[in-house]
Amino acid sequence: MTLNLRLAAALCAALSLCALLAVPANFPALGGDARLTLAVFALATCAWIGTPIDDTYIALGAGLALTATGVISSDTLFGTLGDATVWLLICAFVLAAAVARTGLAGRAAAFLVGGARTVRQLTHLTTAALVVTAFAVPATSGRAALALPVFLALAKALADRRRLVVMLALLFPTVILLSAVATLIGAGAHLITVSVLWEATGDRIGFTQWLLLGLPLAVTSSHLAAEAVLLTTTRRADREGSVHITAEEIQRHSDRPVTGPWTQAEKRCALLLATVVALWCSEPLHHVSPAVVALIGAVVASSPALGTVGLKDALKTVPWSLLLFMAATMAMGVALADSGAARWLVSGLPGHVGPAVFLGVVVAVSTAAHLVLQSRSARSSVLVPLVVAAAVGAGVNPVTAALASTAAAGFCHTLPASAKPVTLFSDVPGVPTYTPRDLLRLSAVLAPLTAALVLFFATAVWPLLGVPVTR
Repeated sequence: MTLNLRLAAALCAALSLCALLAVPANFPALGGDARLTLAVFALATCAWIGTPIDDTYIALGAGLALTATGVISSDTLFGTLGDATVWLLICAFVLAAAVARTGLAGRAAAFLVGGARTVRQLTHLTTAALVVTAFAVPATSGRAALALPVFLALAKALADRRRLVVMLALLFPTVILLSAVATLIGAGAHLITVSVLWEATGDRIGFTQWLLLGLPLAVTSSHLAAEAVLLTTTRRADREGSVHITAEEIQRHSDRPVTGPWTQAEKRCALLLATVVALWCSEPLHHVSPAVVALIGAVVASSPALGTVGLKDALKTVPWSLLLFMAATMAMGVALADSGAARWLVSGLPGHVGPAVFLGVVVAVSTAAHLVLQSRSARSSVLVPLVVAAAVGAGVNPVTAALASTAAAGFCHTLPASAKPVTLFSDVPGVPTYTPRDLLRLSAVLAPLTAALVLFFATAVWPLLGVPVTR
């Protein structure tokens, strides 16, 4: 569908819904605030789907409209910028800038990938290294940018084995996207989910609980996806033969040493990062908010005496547009919940479906949503408030439903434009990479695989970890 057709279809759908909502006799159960909220929500969703306008601009416009019409207060709109999750992400990006400045990522890549002797070992060691980056670099686009030099080094070392290079080009964004669920800071969508749950149900998911639930899923899905990438993009002959990637080959694409003695800056940064992650994971013991821990780490990382990056330089790496988007969509979520619009939207759903069926529908819709909404954060902004409201009505634990939706939405591999990491690795100058056909072939295997895995974790694994299926 061309952009003009998508725009026309989205506009017609939004205006039709607004016209229906404008007639008081229609939907008598809806109050005035709920009608306004649904109209703004519909217009924003259709604009995200059918227009090239920046997602953040649309979200800010929606938040402003809800404030101007009195659905939410200005304190609610502006207060979302002071939310602890927003501060957590800001400080995490400062820490990531400190890590990137020292070159620790290159050392880690040389250490892990240098031990590979077969193609399968190279695939899974690369996967393990990419999973670990979820703890150091927030947001999938930042991790993709950090991993690109490592991919270029591997591509040059394997230049005479074209299919392996294509496999690695597809492996990097696949694992980056699927492993994001490992941590709370892995994607902005996670912070939106946490905020929606808190506002709608009063349930708060901390860094430790998210890690406990998300890390096993991230590791399992990433390594299964690695096998799927390997089997769908290479032949048996390609997988045979030894592989040996030297540190010198990785060094050619790094402006920091990847071997040899560690510098004092590297030691300080590694110690700081390990301390911050340890404090995040031990939150139930000391009860210090992850945002406060991150702020302490960011202050130390940018300090003149102990830091490895200047504060001004670190703040330049913060995606302020994403933060504004998150704040505005959090305000939209508050409006949906407080006005009763979310409850009304899901009131017509069948109320006697089993929890497994309900979660299966949530996972299926969330997995396919990237075909309509390309922004991961926008998908969570649209889906999670509705999923939480529907879960309460269906007797399903809203935490389980929201986490399942968010995890399933991590699959966005069907088209080159479906996610920024996929776009970045689809066109690397001078290096053979994947085609849209390669993505479709992988998606045909990976979509049902990841959906089934998320459903399995939601119904069988997470209950063992303290998150039951039913309330």
